[in-house]
Amino acid sequence: MKRPLHLLATLFALLLLPLLATAQEKGLEIDIVGGNASALPIVVVPFQGSAGETDVAAVIRADLARSGQFRGLPEQDIIERPSRGAEINYPTWRLLKQDYIVVGRILPAGDGNFRVEYELFDVAKQERLLGYALTARSNAMRDVAHQIADAIYEKILGVRGAFWTRIAYVTATGTGNASRYALMVADSDGYNPQVVVRSAEPMLSPSWSPDGRKLAYVSFERGNSSIYIQDIATGARELVASYRGINGAPSFSPDGNRLALTLSRSGNPEIYVMNLGSKALTQLTNHFGIDTEPTWSANGSTIYFTSDRGGQPQIYSVAASGGGATRVTFQGRYNASATVSFDDKKIAVAQGAGNVYRIALMDRSLGSPRWTTLSPGSLDESPSFAPNASMVLYAAREGRRGVLYAVSADGRVRQRLVLADGDVREPAWSPYRQKN
Repeated sequence: MKRPLHLLATLFALLLLPLLATAQEKGLEIDIVGGNASALPIVVVPFQGSAGETDVAAVIRADLARSGQFRGLPEQDIIERPSRGAEINYPTWRLLKQDYIVVGRILPAGDGNFRVEYELFDVAKQERLLGYALTARSNAMRDVAHQIADAIYEKILGVRGAFWTRIAYVTATGTGNASRYALMVADSDGYNPQVVVRSAEPMLSPSWSPDGRKLAYVSFERGNSSIYIQDIATGARELVASYRGINGAPSFSPDGNRLALTLSRSGNPEIYVMNLGSKALTQLTNHFGIDTEPTWSANGSTIYFTSDRGGQPQIYSVAASGGGATRVTFQGRYNASATVSFDDKKIAVAQGAGNVYRIALMDRSLGSPRWTTLSPGSLDESPSFAPNASMVLYAAREGRRGVLYAVSADGRVRQRLVLADGDVREPAWSPYRQKN
């Protein structure tokens, strides 16, 4: 049976080399390939004033559209341009069948700063729902726009927005002996890509610390697989695991004090937990099968992992303190690479049948598991939930190129994030960013 790349990469990363084609470290391009007929109509009027190159209203509009929950009025159809609530002509927007309207203005605030004032109104009720101001420099206007989109999303839907977050992923350039790899971090919409670390050897399995300041990842720069933790801002890094055999699939605990990982130091790939303070290891599994890809429950009490102990890869769970393992997935012959929602009620996996691998979601919120297929295949892998569980980021292949998609948790809207002219894999969605 053919295993998809995410499982092989964890255990036998060198098999990935022939498939990592040329890639350029450019920004990710956004291409929405689905739609949601029930999306809420909203008009984000271009803001009055400017703070440089960033069109704040356009970024807000794009964020809301990408979520699949909102349908933004195209800018060319915005026939009036109010910048304050008092200037809104509600009959115009009712005629255009808009439920909500966002208006705003950008004002100089001295010392190179700009003040962005915005308001959100309910068109039918003619009622102001939000009215705030943020101050930042011109080079931080995209951050401001994402935070405004988050506030609008939360006010209308009652769920915290996840636009002001980041994604991590791995790229490769060149072929053969000229191959070069980079661990990248970008905004959730693909803008502002930054290199965290470069290497002449493969890198795999980035995992965010819960404060979003560090990444754990696998590197082959020492010849064998090793696990490092790197501070994104300072570049400081620490080698935390370089045992004989496999060192793979790191995953931070929700409190940031422990790291789940796969080690074969005893001869067989097993799940361990490392105390990051003392570096002490606790072995959680002991089975002749392959146990890999650990991920934590939101409360840190449980670790989910992939194991083929039953003959085919499936998701199992084990208490983070140790004990017996319990099988979690039963639908489908192949389920691997679990990602768990913030409330522990949803698990997204790479689900396989034959030579087709898709992203599927198991929802346990109503008791009995309900399954939804989120992606079309044929080689989709490495799912990663947004911190609010509204979307799932995953890797796919289109021809010889690796691409990323973000799909809404109901599967109705997919968004392609394409690394221009190259290959991108191993995505991981960050936790919420901490405001300074």
